[in-house]
Amino acid sequence: MNIAFAEPSIPGAGALIVGVLPERKLTPSAEDIDRLTGGAVGRALAADNKFTGKKDEFLALIAPPGTSLSRVVLVGLGKPEELRAVPLERLGGNLAAFLNQQGERGAALRLDPVVGMPVDAGAAAAAVAEGARLRAYRFDKYRTKEKPEAKPTLETLTVMTDAAAEAEAAFADRAKVADAVFFGRDLVSEPANILYPESFADLCKPLSDLGVDVDVLDEKKLRKLGMNALLAVGQGSTRDSRVVILDWRGDPKAADKAPLAFIGKGVTFDTGGISLKPASGMEDMKWDMGGGAAVAGLMKALAGRRAKVNAVGLIGLVENMPSGAAQRPGDIVTSMSGQTIEVINTDAEGRLVLADVLWYAQERYKPRLMIDLATLTGAVIVALGHESAGLFTPDDTLAERLIAAGKAVEEKVWRMPLDDAYDKELDSQAADMKNVASSRWAGSAIAAMFLKRFVKDVPWAHLDIAGTTWATKDLPVVPKGGTGFGIRLLDRLVADHYEAR
Repeated sequence: MNIAFAEPSIPGAGALIVGVLPERKLTPSAEDIDRLTGGAVGRALAADNKFTGKKDEFLALIAPPGTSLSRVVLVGLGKPEELRAVPLERLGGNLAAFLNQQGERGAALRLDPVVGMPVDAGAAAAAVAEGARLRAYRFDKYRTKEKPEAKPTLETLTVMTDAAAEAEAAFADRAKVADAVFFGRDLVSEPANILYPESFADLCKPLSDLGVDVDVLDEKKLRKLGMNALLAVGQGSTRDSRVVILDWRGDPKAADKAPLAFIGKGVTFDTGGISLKPASGMEDMKWDMGGGAAVAGLMKALAGRRAKVNAVGLIGLVENMPSGAAQRPGDIVTSMSGQTIEVINTDAEGRLVLADVLWYAQERYKPRLMIDLATLTGAVIVALGHESAGLFTPDDTLAERLIAAGKAVEEKVWRMPLDDAYDKELDSQAADMKNVASSRWAGSAIAAMFLKRFVKDVPWAHLDIAGTTWATKDLPVVPKGGTGFGIRLLDRLVADHYEAR
């Protein structure tokens, strides 16, 4: 779908969308259309007692008189003081879905400045446009047959505003971030016979065209580095493991300054290994690399919008399969840090991958902060459902910044506890630690404490995104499927706090 910006006018064809405030108060554009159509807008409102102008309400007037439009769509804006970036993005996403349902090919939204709206006209238009673009995503490359009525129809959405130039400028960076979200969603959506460690790494290599330095560590290099915990996870698969390093140096004036480090779990398929998962729902484990997809997407976003920051993304890529070569419950592995791990459950594999990549990130890059993302535990879904990711960090400042960034882009995180009592659950009689606790309780917190054992004296946060990587239903700016969760969240964090001004 193409997005355009223009000064307000009456289109010669297609659909025109105008806003209505609560209690059916018409915006200036809605009043213009009401006059042009001989009062059709007013009559439609009088005939429909359900539409009141609340947010997310739509009312369509088919082939309105006095125009050549296919329809006029009234959209409820809600309270002016609540028209911030997130509600405007939701409006754009819901509008795109509605227009596709109506079979429209071209549409224009006249977005009036509303008294009391806390954002300016250009920023408002850009937010609506981004929401529409994010909702328009589809992963349909493997479909060979589809009913015509199931296919999206909307080809162009024009957002009309008195601040068209400002809107276009504001949308430029948003469009780059949307491209990155689509990249992340594509990765999450690919089946495991297509996306495995080597092919994931190959899909990251074109990021070099944006100025990202891409390095791929193969098993020989990983073995030499001592990443035995990561390699143990993948040893049962015919697919070799990899670590991808994506290095963006967007602030050359701070070349000697430690970079930000983002680490992603990239288990391209997780059977559970010898501790085999139940068959029901195992197909979902193609997206157990959602953390790795988020890191790859983030680096694409930073490079795409030329972010003035030095950042490195590291993705540990493995496939966890059962075979005669797979690691067994009871095995003991020596991690890159030198700490030994007794593997009680081979389905608690993501933490083994992250343990080595976290350590490597600190050893090589001496980062000023580290954030890891992983579809790590089912326990976090029990705790938070699919509404928020679990946030674990001992750093109050980093926690506050992540929570604020999540609210700003509606990728919410909820801070969870890190407590020494959980750490004791990891004590092993045979090694320095075991990879799971003896009990089934507080699984996400115990997993976070495991990771903490591989973090030195550096600000660090762990995001458990198991409940937010995949959407089982359509959301305002996220269609059903891979979400790309974490990309916009961390891009906003970087933009708000870590970019050179």
